[in-house]
Amino acid sequence: MSTTQLSRSPDLERLREDGYEVFIHRTGYLVVDHIPYVTATREVLRGRLVSALELDGDRTTKPTDHVVLWSGDAPCDVDGQPLRLGGGASVQSLAEDLVVDRTFSSKPAGGYADYHAKMSRYALAISGPAAVLEPGATPMTFDFVEEPEDDSPFEYVDSSATRARITALMDELRQARIVIVGCGGSGSYVLDLVAKTPVRQIDVYDGDRFRQHNAFRSPGAASKNELRGGPNKAEYFAAKYRAMHTNVIAHPYALDLETVEELLGADFVFVAIDRGAAKQLVISRLEEAGIPYIDLGMGVAQDGDALGGIVRVTMSHPRQPMADRGRISLADPGPDNDYRLNIQIADLNALNAALAVIRWKRHLGFYRDLVDEHNAIYVIDQNEIVNGDLG
Repeated sequence: MSTTQLSRSPDLERLREDGYEVFIHRTGYLVVDHIPYVTATREVLRGRLVSALELDGDRTTKPTDHVVLWSGDAPCDVDGQPLRLGGGASVQSLAEDLVVDRTFSSKPAGGYADYHAKMSRYALAISGPAAVLEPGATPMTFDFVEEPEDDSPFEYVDSSATRARITALMDELRQARIVIVGCGGSGSYVLDLVAKTPVRQIDVYDGDRFRQHNAFRSPGAASKNELRGGPNKAEYFAAKYRAMHTNVIAHPYALDLETVEELLGADFVFVAIDRGAAKQLVISRLEEAGIPYIDLGMGVAQDGDALGGIVRVTMSHPRQPMADRGRISLADPGPDNDYRLNIQIADLNALNAALAVIRWKRHLGFYRDLVDEHNAIYVIDQNEIVNGDLG
């Protein structure tokens, strides 16, 4: 969302028309720059107001949060005494180029009608004393605001990350290219989760058709019209998730000796296929190329009147290739394997994908990792995760 899109929200456009140096940062935060303020030593400096945005598509809604963030020292009155704006010191890195030092918390009766009311009220309260010590000091400079580079892969702002103030952590996930091999039950859930991260490009490989039984163990709800004709899985899911993530690329074919070379250059690969020969081809090439990957798998069997089994996530990278240790099964599932009978186990597919994506995020430092396991097995009937091959 750039400065050219401010006009889609009347309150943001009004801030610009009033002369405020306002823009939307690439992380989705609203920024009002060059707010004059008085320091404790009665010096006039310039600071920056920052607010999370609540949006309906690309338009603002009424703020429910009255808190703003501030880059700068504590604003003071003309005598150098701190202004009573609530909040307090709170240094936070929202992005490499967006660090805040404090929070302010001033809520009028009924809250703020819009972001013009919210940001202008704080700006005028902070800048008032500065105008006394430095006549002409104003946050309404009418200066040209250079449009910031918007390199987000999303169709709309990730307001969830801004509300939680974890945008700097989300930057840890800005890998250039993630590949998902297999977009069946577990692979489609991997796509669902990865598409909500700022990965630059997501490549999805699958040569199979999306059939009615697939719809019952995949995210979302396919309509009857969408199922007619059996669309290719990669194309079906890529189209679905391009509504949120702009760069999901479908490869509607299985990898073979020639096309497996397309994996080269990937930063990370999720392998979610169960055919042994195909998996052997993929993981062998990944290990030769030194590309880290996670292999997803599960084994489900019926014992009496209930199902039991495991869900497995295996992490492999050049320092510790797991296929050599026999953790990854390269055998084709046999006819007696209940998982191949399409028993409806969407919850296990979703769990398998969630555990895999969490492991990937731990690998990148988004989540804290105190274990560094390279093989994890969730045992269904014991509700237990067993970690193996610790780093």
